[in-house]
Amino acid sequence: MKEIEKKFLVNKLPIDLKKYASDKIVQGYLNTKSEPVLRVRAKNDKYFLTYKSSNPELKSLDYNICDEYELPISLEAFEHLKKKIDGNLIIKNRYNIKLDNNLTAELDVFDNQLKGLILVEVEFKKEEDIKNFVKPDWFGKDVSKNKKYRNSFLSTLSSIEEINDENN
Repeated sequence: MKEIEKKFLVNKLPIDLKKYASDKIVQGYLNTKSEPVLRVRAKNDKYFLTYKSSNPELKSLDYNICDEYELPISLEAFEHLKKKIDGNLIIKNRYNIKLDNNLTAELDVFDNQLKGLILVEVEFKKEEDIKNFVKPDWFGKDVSKNKKYRNSFLSTLSSIEEINDENN
């Protein structure tokens, strides 16, 4: 399945965040150095292994497109694979906030070593939908193409201060 998305920093949190549906996510990466990226994730009480790969020919776009395949796995498989991850587990709460044009903002509030980091992603059904997208005022800088804000890279950090220390 194709994933078409844009990712942003957050200027300010939406008012009354608790009113939005949310999921607790715990995830780690089995391959952070090259593609494809393999992710193991617990989302509430469901578990997944995800394969993601991007097309290098699309690097000039101001949004991300990748092939993503998510496979359900058991709790036992998740626990086994979790022990084999590169780097650190990422723990976050994801709030699903409805936007105009049948879009949803996935607002990630990170915890543990990434506490203080807040990102928001919007996934689009087709590339044409991006042209009409107007970001809400609470969205900040577009970091869609900045590798420092990819979850696979974030999993290699021991604190959010390292984001500013990196020269990538």
